[in-house]
Amino acid sequence: MDKTSLVQQLSEKLRDVANQSVRVAGESREDAKSGAARAVNLARGTAARTEGAFQALEAVETFRPGPMPKGARIGLGSVVEIENETGGKTVFIAPAGAGTELTAPGGDGFFHVVTPVSPLGRALMGKKVGDTIDVTLKGDVVEWTISFAA
Repeated sequence: MDKTSLVQQLSEKLRDVANQSVRVAGESREDAKSGAARAVNLARGTAARTEGAFQALEAVETFRPGPMPKGARIGLGSVVEIENETGGKTVFIAPAGAGTELTAPGGDGFFHVVTPVSPLGRALMGKKVGDTIDVTLKGDVVEWTISFAA
């Protein structure tokens, strides 16, 4: 599976977030000139958020996931389908951009981005098709079966 379009979409979305962060940080810096403690703290926070947005963008822009060899374990760059009794979802394990929704190649469905440090990403790392994982989401344990990986 060619994952180039997924990385391009994710880069575009993260670039938008980074650019928005720059605008907000600029506004916060202007407000901080008043010297008000709240405005100064907000400026520091938005500056940190902007730095994080650009780090995420850089991580994705340099990310080149290849095809998953047959029999390989799930890792960074894998596209994984998981299912349970309530349905299924397809996820793309990327270095940044958790929670972002991407359009599948050809417009056939959606992929949800997870990172290796997210609860779902952590549970998937090192697993293979047919394995079952348990993930705690919003306080509830959810069981998923891995039905496909590429």
